[in-house]
Amino acid sequence: MKDFTVLMIRVVSALLALVVLIAALRGDLRHHYRKHFSSERRERLFLASLAFLTTMFALRALTWAIHNHIGPMHDIETKSFHLHHMVWGILGLLCLGYLWLAQIGTGERGSSQWASAGTAILYGICGALTLDEFALWLRLQDVYWLPQGRESIEAALMFGSLLALGAFGGTFFRGITRSWFPRATSR
Repeated sequence: MKDFTVLMIRVVSALLALVVLIAALRGDLRHHYRKHFSSERRERLFLASLAFLTTMFALRALTWAIHNHIGPMHDIETKSFHLHHMVWGILGLLCLGYLWLAQIGTGERGSSQWASAGTAILYGICGALTLDEFALWLRLQDVYWLPQGRESIEAALMFGSLLALGAFGGTFFRGITRSWFPRATSR
């Protein structure tokens, strides 16, 4: 059952990526993006969700490659400890919280749109860095490659779903589909 779930996640992700790629190639991605993410709050959720999911996939691929000694990357460790990537996620979330306390990049009126988008993306990245090792901070043991490490994936899926619910809402992809197939969707 776990293999089927992983396969379905990959298929759905590939289909969503294909829709976005085709929209970009057709030249109507910017139009649909601006139309369906005109709300700054929805756009921030979308950017955080996209950064979170992209970082999760990249992290899993990178850690798998490191674990299997593929490529030039390796763990950061000394004789006394191994530096887990959740440390960078926690530090990033602390810095981001400080920026938001100082009301930098909050998306409020009068604030920089670039800072707002940047903090949303940073939130997604740091959330992924932290939740990818959820099982470690839950159990206080390095179980990343053990069956208990699956708890990290499950926590990331739950959080990613929460971000996606707020961001996507279906309107963006429905708008793209309606522009491609106007006769089929006008009923």
